[in-house]
Amino acid sequence: MTKTHLYLVRHGETDWNRHSRIQGHLDTPLNALGVAQAKALAKQLAPLHCQALYSSDLRRAVQTAEFLAQQTGLKIQPQSCLRERDLGILQGLSKVEAEQQQPEAWQHYHQDVDYVIPHGESSRQFMQRCVSCLTHLAEQNAGEKILVVTHGGVLGNLLKHTLGISLQQARRFRALNTCFNWFVYEKGEWLLHTWGEVQHLRQLEGLDDVDTW
Repeated sequence: MTKTHLYLVRHGETDWNRHSRIQGHLDTPLNALGVAQAKALAKQLAPLHCQALYSSDLRRAVQTAEFLAQQTGLKIQPQSCLRERDLGILQGLSKVEAEQQQPEAWQHYHQDVDYVIPHGESSRQFMQRCVSCLTHLAEQNAGEKILVVTHGGVLGNLLKHTLGISLQQARRFRALNTCFNWFVYEKGEWLLHTWGEVQHLRQLEGLDDVDTW
């Protein structure tokens, strides 16, 4: 099997990112900074000359992908399997609200990778979904270069899978809005080439590492 190059990016900023409100599967739009980030990202990645453009079907990802589509001429192919983790009853809450209103779910969310959040999914289920989805896209586009617009949690799961980092391990890496991440897939194996590139954002504000919800 030939190498598949996957250029994965996180969506632009939303107001919920800025205020640390849990998004999950809720459909929030980009804010003004998020739009500016997406435009800058699209200009930066256009010269890659990719063959396909995939996106999570959530609005914040699709909006980001639209700027890439304009620059590359590629058609957006929405994929529900590229969504952020379904955080069920925690969605829509701030950290403080989640801890106060759903203390049991909030505690298990941080401590148990097999805990299925009511109306949501577990950390392990999320990992399996992400890796399965991205592996399928890599094999479907064998030998090509593809753009994938997704969420911080999805990026983090592929990084952990690629580097053999345990799900129980606390996050020790950054995942900024519209960060650029280059992975290569070959013969059933993943290789990390570039992580967290944000050169296109140097002229913009908003380089805080907001939560990956």
